[in-house]
Amino acid sequence: MNNDPDLVQGDRVELTVGAPAHGGHCVARLGGPHGRVVFVRHALPGERVTAEITELHKGFLRADAVEIHEASPDRVTPPCPYAHPGGCGGCDLQHASGGAQLGWKTAVVREQLSRLAGITHSVRVEALPAAGSPLLDWRTRVRYAVDALGRPGLLKHRSHEVVPIDRCRIAHPAIQELDLLQLDWPDADALEAVATSGGDVAVLARRGSAPSDDPTEAPSGFRTQLRGPAEVTERAAGRTWSIPPSGFWQVHPLAADTLVATVLEMLKPVEGEVSWDLYGGAGLFAAAVATRTKARTTVVEASPTGVAAARANLADLPGAEVVEARVDYALSRRRVTGPVDLVVLDPPRAGAGAKVVKAVAAARPRAVAYVSCDPASLARDIGTFRSLGWELADLRAFDCFPMTQHVECVALLTP
Repeated sequence: MNNDPDLVQGDRVELTVGAPAHGGHCVARLGGPHGRVVFVRHALPGERVTAEITELHKGFLRADAVEIHEASPDRVTPPCPYAHPGGCGGCDLQHASGGAQLGWKTAVVREQLSRLAGITHSVRVEALPAAGSPLLDWRTRVRYAVDALGRPGLLKHRSHEVVPIDRCRIAHPAIQELDLLQLDWPDADALEAVATSGGDVAVLARRGSAPSDDPTEAPSGFRTQLRGPAEVTERAAGRTWSIPPSGFWQVHPLAADTLVATVLEMLKPVEGEVSWDLYGGAGLFAAAVATRTKARTTVVEASPTGVAAARANLADLPGAEVVEARVDYALSRRRVTGPVDLVVLDPPRAGAGAKVVKAVAAARPRAVAYVSCDPASLARDIGTFRSLGWELADLRAFDCFPMTQHVECVALLTP
């Protein structure tokens, strides 16, 4: 066992594991409470483990728990045989019970709000009411990486190394039934499989751009459709949506309805109110708000795919306008102007950022609903809102990504 400060990759150390942190790991200290920080994966709070060093950085280490000496009562056997140190990196929490996963994510959301926004909030991460196993069979969009031999699989954690698998246990059953993993794909860098709430299944091959197993990250690169319809159907918020298989849609089959209901509950739109849906995608939130306000609503979306989908899907709403632009450009160059009553923000993982937050606050809406897949960027943006005289009036969090570190939040901000 090595407790020397001159560690190298592959060394093993014995640690008592502390609280979970943003990023899918727990925090431990090497050599006591003031020792070097070690971010440990495959561990649970309170456990005593042997951890193998995987990365060395100035000020901290990364490690995998490879032996568990004192196990948490929340530890379970992962249902997937590839969820272990050195295996697939797509799931962070398969070794934790369902309740422990909710507690883990709750602790992370609260910690990020406290540290980055200066707020103490009693938010609790809520499970989605899935039929069957709430932790498996939910992921309706899966991206398989393809290795140099043409074999598909999923990526190791923080690596481009491909782990061949027989099937992904969190994937939608219709995706698990596909034969993609039994074939070789020498002309593809990645495969994308989609199973929609409308019953469609589509497969795309992708070349260009590095693959990722992050379910919150929008895929990129040149695509060729291999199977399924050119437009797939989703059903949410009392409407039917037509989008290309490569277009953005919520990954969990219950997420879209859950998030729409939460946004409406928070904003309480009334007839005549003007609204913006920023980073609007296919117009999911815009349609829900505009149906109640019967007034002008503006969607801002940078992706041409999303813009085309929004224009097609919102064509029956006479007050809907879709602006193709980056949100910061649209606001700073007055492509979108006030007055406005309600704003929905649904930015990518990086968050809206100070420039967008300041522009939204300057428009003086009566309320903003901020939908976020990253508690750190959400907390930073809430901090910016607070510095401008706004307050966090409500916050709910949902486990839209079971078995992974990711969590979806909806915050209500008011001046």
